[in-house]
Amino acid sequence: MTILIAGGGIAGLTLGLTLHQIGVPFHICEATAEIKPMGVGINLQPNAVRELLDLGLSDELDAIGVKTRQYGFYSKLGKTIWEEPRGTWAGYAWPQYSVHRGQLQMMLYRVLLDRAGPNCITTGARATGFENTETGATLLLADGRRLSGDLVIAADGIHSALRAQIAPDEDAPIWNGRILWRATTRAQAFLGGAAMVMIGHDQVRLVAYPISEPDGDGVVTLNWIAEKSFDPSSPWKKEDWNRAADINDFLPDFTEWRFDWIDVPVLIKDAEVVYEYPMVDRDPLEQWTFGNVTLMGDAAHPTYPVGSNGAGQAILDARIIGARLLDHGVTAAALQAFEDEVRPIATNVGRANRSGNGPDAVLQQVEDLCGGDFEDINSVIPVTELAAHAEKYKSLAGFSVNTLNAKPSIIDMGAKV
Repeated sequence: MTILIAGGGIAGLTLGLTLHQIGVPFHICEATAEIKPMGVGINLQPNAVRELLDLGLSDELDAIGVKTRQYGFYSKLGKTIWEEPRGTWAGYAWPQYSVHRGQLQMMLYRVLLDRAGPNCITTGARATGFENTETGATLLLADGRRLSGDLVIAADGIHSALRAQIAPDEDAPIWNGRILWRATTRAQAFLGGAAMVMIGHDQVRLVAYPISEPDGDGVVTLNWIAEKSFDPSSPWKKEDWNRAADINDFLPDFTEWRFDWIDVPVLIKDAEVVYEYPMVDRDPLEQWTFGNVTLMGDAAHPTYPVGSNGAGQAILDARIIGARLLDHGVTAAALQAFEDEVRPIATNVGRANRSGNGPDAVLQQVEDLCGGDFEDINSVIPVTELAAHAEKYKSLAGFSVNTLNAKPSIIDMGAKV
């Protein structure tokens, strides 16, 4: 009774921790020779944090993350469009965390090895495909090895080899014309030291939030993302992933963004290294599960990084897979039940993010209505409409405060398959 997991990122590691918790044998195959901290900052919404706390990771999250207290949208002139509390400050029973993605991955990795032993993961084992068998499924590796198990779960990301087998006619990830430049900078804390901000509009914007607590001088490590839109048919270097960037490609667009609470040009110039990413997703699939094999995380539902729920969706996938295994045993029926529950929700979130109906849509509305210049936001968009828009997305993505607080645990403490 073994589950084979392709991929040792946040999705695969959380699934490994979940399977260990409920007593299901598993093995993770990770393509890289060594698991190292990659990426920059991410946010974990309360629905995902709840699951990590149910895995007993409270102290570990406190050690690597910042509890986000506030979330806000601001025009290109630095004027406040909308601010709202977050996490427990918003009435949730669980906090929201801002963390470095690499630190989160390494924390999950260390805890998993401590709990399940070092033999639960094989590195340098790149998955290339799968086969369903009469008794389970086989995971195919690039070096020719064939690993047999009861189930195979693909957690190998947006470039998933197993997804490519399921959808052989699918092209490369779809670029929407936006480029993201991401980095961290040591800088003075703003708006209380635990706020996430989004400034600008669809053509040019900046997202920033701290991923460390202020030191004695009030300095934090600020994660920031600068975005700029191009014509999707333009010959931008959209085929490159995670490459070091030249800040002169985008710094001129932010030279006037100096406000009394944040100096964006200085923030960009003081970064040690800036990485460039194309903003991409994929069209939703009509099916994730084929016999004893299914997809999860970005392999199943890659989406634009809007709404701060990409990593959270992967964590929730892992927990829901665990719950359905408790219901159905280590069977194909458990995988199908997981898909039936999650795929409609993930598809709707992905479509909302792609269509511009995410929580950040208000930025472009304000830009269109007044060029970002106003004295009272109510004269542009009533605050009641802004509140309704924010709540609509929370409900869509599964972290409406009242609904989440009333929802029972996905996996009961002590439950075993």
